[in-house]
Amino acid sequence: MLNPLFLLMTTMPTARALEIPYQQFTLDNGLNVILLEDHDLPQVVVNLWYDVGSKEEPAGRTGFAHLFEHLMFMGTTRLPGSGFDDLMEGHGGWNNAWTSEDATDYYDVGPSNLLGTLLWMEADRMDGLSGAMTQDKLNLQRDVVRNERRQSMEDAPYGVVWLEMPEALYPEGHPYAHTVIGSHEDLEAATLQDVIDFFDTWYVPSNASLVVAGDFDPKAVRAEVTALFGHIPAGSPPDRAAPKAPDVPVVATLDLTDQVAIPQLTLAWHSPASLQPGDAELDLLSTILADGRSSRLYRRLVQGGLAIEVSAFQYSQQFSSLFLIEAKPTEGHTVEELEAVIAEELAALAAGGPTEAELERARNQYEMSFLQRMESLQARASALNRYYVLTGDPGYVDQDLARYQSATADGVQQAAAALTPERRLSLRVRPEEVKK
Repeated sequence: MLNPLFLLMTTMPTARALEIPYQQFTLDNGLNVILLEDHDLPQVVVNLWYDVGSKEEPAGRTGFAHLFEHLMFMGTTRLPGSGFDDLMEGHGGWNNAWTSEDATDYYDVGPSNLLGTLLWMEADRMDGLSGAMTQDKLNLQRDVVRNERRQSMEDAPYGVVWLEMPEALYPEGHPYAHTVIGSHEDLEAATLQDVIDFFDTWYVPSNASLVVAGDFDPKAVRAEVTALFGHIPAGSPPDRAAPKAPDVPVVATLDLTDQVAIPQLTLAWHSPASLQPGDAELDLLSTILADGRSSRLYRRLVQGGLAIEVSAFQYSQQFSSLFLIEAKPTEGHTVEELEAVIAEELAALAAGGPTEAELERARNQYEMSFLQRMESLQARASALNRYYVLTGDPGYVDQDLARYQSATADGVQQAAAALTPERRLSLRVRPEEVKK
C-alpha cells in the first residue's frame, strides 16, 4: 500500500506530484518549526538540525562541531549526567546524532506519549547546556573524540586517505580544507571558554530548524513547542558568505603508505554542490560506472581481472561536492593500471554518453532507493530539515526526485566530460614495507 504521506496529486495541476505534507511556522526568536503529521504508527520523531558543521570552525580549532555533538549528551543542570539518555530510554525512546562538514543533526525517536518529554529535553539542551559545561566534561569527551579519530581513521585500513584528502583538494583557509573530526593538536588546545563560545554562537534558535514528525495533534504541539522553545534568546550567528568553489585540487597526485595488504586507488574531482545542476547527473554516472555487475568499471576492472573491487559516488555538500572513484588492484596489477583504465572509460562516456538502457537502469535504481529511504519517518523528518536549510523550501522532495527523472544522456555525458585527468586528485595507497 502506498504510504499516504506520498500523495500523487493527479487531479490538482498546481499541486506537487510527490509530497510530504507539512505545516511550517517560525517562532519570534527565529526557530524554524516544521510539523509532519503521520498516524500510521504510534511513534514520533524529533529532529533538531543546527546549521553548523566543520565548515564553521575557526583556524586552530578544527573538530569543534563534532566535539560538541558529543558534549550535547553530557547533561544540563535540570537533567545532569546521563539523564538525557536515561530518561528517554527508560520510556522506550532512543536517539542519535551526526556531524558533517555542513551541519549537526540530533534526532530522538519514541512512542507517541513520549513526545512532550522529547521536546522538553531538546529545549533544555538548547537553553541550558553551555551553563552546565565543565572542564571535566570537556576533558572526557575530548579523549573520546581523539580515540574515535584513532580508531576510525588513523588505525583503520586506508583511513589515511580521508585524513590527507581535504588539504590535498582544498586551498588553505577553505571551509572544507580539514577533516570533520579535527586534529589532535586542535582538540587538545580547546579551552572551556572556547567550547562555551562555540555553543553560544551556533546553538541558538535563529540557527536551528526543528521537525516534529509522527502521531500527534498539530495544534497541541504547536502550542507546546512555542511554550518550550519560545523564551530562548534568538542569538545572532555571524553572516557566512559561500566560499568560491574550487575547480582543481591543490595537488594532482599523493602517494601514501598504510598498514594494509592491498594497494588502493582513490580518484577525486571537485563537482557541483548539493541540489545544483550536474549533482544528480553525477549520482547517475556513479551508478553507470560502478553499481552492479553490468556497470562499466565492474565489467572492465573486476570481471576483467584487474581489480578486486571498484566503487564510485557523488559526495554532495552545501558549497561544493566531490566525485570519487575507488578501486583495489588484483595481485600482479597496479594502481597505475587501474587509473589508466578508469580514464579510458570516462573518456568513452565523455565521447559517446551512456546508452539509453544504462541511463534508464540508473534512473530506476535511484528512484527506487530514493522512495525506499523516504519510507522511514526519521528519513522524512531529516529530509524536511535538509531541504529547508539548502533551499528554503522544506517541500523540495518532488523537485529533488525530478532531477533524476528528467536527467538526460547528454547531461550525464557532460558530467563525465568534466572528469578529466587534469582536474583530478589521485591518491595512491601502497602497503608499508615490513621492517625486518
